[in-house]
Amino acid sequence: MKQQRQGGFLISKIHQLSQRIFARILKDHRLEEFNPAQGRVMFVLWQKDTIPIHELVEKTQYSKSTLTSMLDNLEKAGFIKRVPSKEDRREILITLTEKNRLLEDKYIDVSREMGKLFYNKFNDEEIDDFENYLERILENLIEFNEKSNK
Repeated sequence: MKQQRQGGFLISKIHQLSQRIFARILKDHRLEEFNPAQGRVMFVLWQKDTIPIHELVEKTQYSKSTLTSMLDNLEKAGFIKRVPSKEDRREILITLTEKNRLLEDKYIDVSREMGKLFYNKFNDEEIDDFENYLERILENLIEFNEKSNK
């Protein structure tokens, strides 16, 4: 009898545990201003500030309704602001505030700490292979999602 694969189950467990650990590390670093899910949004904006919502949806893989709710909370807290695009008045851009920029370095330190936890006992080649496999899994899921949403 063929062994049942456990990749999805393991990814789910890793996700749950890593979210709890990440939240604890954020708290230890006194970065309780936003949660790990909101941190994903911030991370994307730190890579490229002032982007349209549809691009943020694509980069975070959050649904538009989930992301809109998160952006509402982040805007109320003063971390982001919505600004109209100068090129297309129908488009709203998400941009960082100065308050957010002050937290970026601290948040990146926390992310590095999580990376060390994730990759403890891995060499560079193993990390590269692992991340390539994860990217392929993500591509498979995105492709399926796009097909099923048509």
